[in-house]
Amino acid sequence: MPTYAVRARDVKGNLIRRKVTADTPTDARTTLRTQGLFVQEINEDRGLMETLSNFDLEQLSTSLASVTVKDKAIFSRQFSSLVNAGVAMVRGLGVLADQCTNPKLKRALQEISSDVQQGTDLSDAMRKHPQCFDGLYVSMVQAGEVGGVLDEVLDRLSKLLEDIARLQNQIKSALAYPVVVGIIAVLVFIGMTVFLLPTFANVFEELGADLPVFTQIMLGISEVLRTPLYSISMVTAIVILIFAYRQYYKTRIGRETMDRLYLKMPLFGELIQKTSTARFCRTFGALSRSGVPILTSLEIVRDTSGNQVVANAIDAARQEVQTGGMITLALQKEQVFPVMAIQMISIGEETGELDSMLMKVADFYEDEVEQTVKALTSVMEPIMIVFLGGMVGAILVAMYLPMFKVMDAIG
Repeated sequence: MPTYAVRARDVKGNLIRRKVTADTPTDARTTLRTQGLFVQEINEDRGLMETLSNFDLEQLSTSLASVTVKDKAIFSRQFSSLVNAGVAMVRGLGVLADQCTNPKLKRALQEISSDVQQGTDLSDAMRKHPQCFDGLYVSMVQAGEVGGVLDEVLDRLSKLLEDIARLQNQIKSALAYPVVVGIIAVLVFIGMTVFLLPTFANVFEELGADLPVFTQIMLGISEVLRTPLYSISMVTAIVILIFAYRQYYKTRIGRETMDRLYLKMPLFGELIQKTSTARFCRTFGALSRSGVPILTSLEIVRDTSGNQVVANAIDAARQEVQTGGMITLALQKEQVFPVMAIQMISIGEETGELDSMLMKVADFYEDEVEQTVKALTSVMEPIMIVFLGGMVGAILVAMYLPMFKVMDAIG
């Protein structure tokens, strides 16, 4: 009796890989269906050598690919246009799957199209692919299906994702310059320390010059960098520190501690706060306009906040609403969001136009983020130039100080 390797998902959308022994693939599917699993792929399990000979490079590229916010925004915009034009959902998904360039999203759309064709709701089919469609996306699609306004919801989703992508690009542009200049400065410092400084050291040794303390320190650094054992030890220590940081950040206490420090950082702390405020208001407003219940909306916004301190404030607001209170009361206690944002949200609650006010606050703080990024870039440019010049200057000073002593001795 042959054995089949099966890739399936449970009712929660979790991926399950299992081997099943059955007479035919149909029998294997039937067995798994009785266990509440939805089979996505079934293949006969073969030997190791045969498996390696039939290695699927396309499957590897699919597993390594990631679905970006931009990919989802483009899909949402195109799918909204097709639905609005009256194209059948299954056909629209098939067309978008055929022209999709992202292998992971392409495969997900093919499976979603197959599920929808079998009678599954679009939101339930998307829920099986959390790596492509998160809780925010699925909840808005579900609200659009229930309200019969799927095309409008998809259009809102595309605008929301485009705004999120624009915010991410602004942050990346602010970080790109200092990171690139910092890497160049370190590489130049290491190159001059390892290759250039020892050459001058040999000259000074032949002349018998007494080396200044600063030059001796720089030569010591050069010796450390040129010794394989020391270099490997330094790289190992850096790797261990990065690993320890990541493990600590995975804990709730570590995440809260580090995220709170990030919010208090000079220069970048204000940028993080404004970005979090804009993302919270934009996402919460889009969910509210799409008809998603407020408690569900707050849960989704909490899980997609990207900062544990902000997530705690949103969770406190959710608990306040659950007991009949107002969102702004909890946000004021946590002191995470700017005062002006809280006051505008409070006005929206009082007037019954919370979603409109949230969108206005999001627009305002997205503009603030853009201005902050420009200001941050203008400040970081001279700082990084001074940093680069300082590292190169340190090498030059270490080389020229002994030369001055030699000149004095000759004089």
